Amino acid sequence: MSIGQGAGTPAPVRDGIPLGRIAGVPVYLAYSWFIIAALIVVFFGPLVGRSFPFLGAGAYAVALGYAILLLVSVLIHELAHALTAKAYRWPTAKIVLTLWGGHTQFGQVRSTPGPSLLVALAGPAANFLLAGAGWLLLLAAPLPPVAVLLTEILIWANLLVAIFNILPGLPLDGGRIVESAVWKATGSQDRGTVAAGYAGRIIALALAAAVILPPYLRQESPDLQVVLLTAVVSGFLWMGAGASISNARVRLRLPSISAAALMTPAVSVPAASPVAVARELLAGRPGTALVITAPTGQPWAIADQDALAQVPEQLAMSTQIDAVARPLGPGAYVPAAAAGSELVDYLAKLQGSEYAVIDRDGGVVGLLTQAAVLNAIAAKPNRPRSS
Repeated sequence: MSIGQGAGTPAPVRDGIPLGRIAGVPVYLAYSWFIIAALIVVFFGPLVGRSFPFLGAGAYAVALGYAILLLVSVLIHELAHALTAKAYRWPTAKIVLTLWGGHTQFGQVRSTPGPSLLVALAGPAANFLLAGAGWLLLLAAPLPPVAVLLTEILIWANLLVAIFNILPGLPLDGGRIVESAVWKATGSQDRGTVAAGYAGRIIALALAAAVILPPYLRQESPDLQVVLLTAVVSGFLWMGAGASISNARVRLRLPSISAAALMTPAVSVPAASPVAVARELLAGRPGTALVITAPTGQPWAIADQDALAQVPEQLAMSTQIDAVARPLGPGAYVPAAAAGSELVDYLAKLQGSEYAVIDRDGGVVGLLTQAAVLNAIAAKPNRPRSS
């Protein structure tokens, strides 16, 4: 049960079954939900049957009703996120109800610590309200035994979901408490996300230790089903926290990524130039790329220097440089000053994996490769390729 950011485009089929829109927000039921619903029916049905023998096979219908009530609780949780976000004019892309509960995805958001925290905590607050409503229902009037059972389970389920979700670590909603505190102190949301991610990993380890260690300390064998459930939940928390840390670290590296810093130096020649001129231009410039320009002056291709070296000397003046060229993609040139997310977003729209770098006057000063940018994002050393 988390919130995330993403493009505000219509959800693809893989998001699941469209359930319509609520307050303008598309809602999808992930196919994985049917797995958890089936498990609830299989395991909860016999328990209901033993408590209410007169139900017969209807006990499984009651178990299915419990699964649907949980689904409604998750939907209300996610709607609380979405509606609070809409109050702050956040673009809300969709709600997806999944195997693990659900998530609300937003478009590009520029926020501050306060609103971010309120949007995150709106979900657990909705679960507390649902638990309170169930408790008031039990007090208001006598209910049939089956209705009492479902209401009590709904109360406890919502209390557990709310309490679990306010634990201060990502990917739980309460992780925004840590994120917002560090964000407020440092001015960086991404540093807050990293801190909240590590807090989430601590929670995952603490949860596993709290369930598994006490039986061993008492020299008892822990319940296998409890161990497996704990392993699944702790693993989910650990992976979600790790994803948050990795994504935030990438965003922290983006401001230091620029075309000027990552490019290979380059010189340019017109497409009609002979190979001999290109060789003379590159002489004494080891490691320099050669960009070929079109008659319009725009970068058009890259000279393959291995092929350039193989042109016989007697043909060097009669062979044009475009004979040993590999074309650039349409518009594959960027300003040397381009940097950060603006550079990455722009390159993502271009074809090919090589881009000419130009100065303010439009002159070619370098060659940028997709590999160099990706390595910088992943903080890996760049291995220059031969041009």
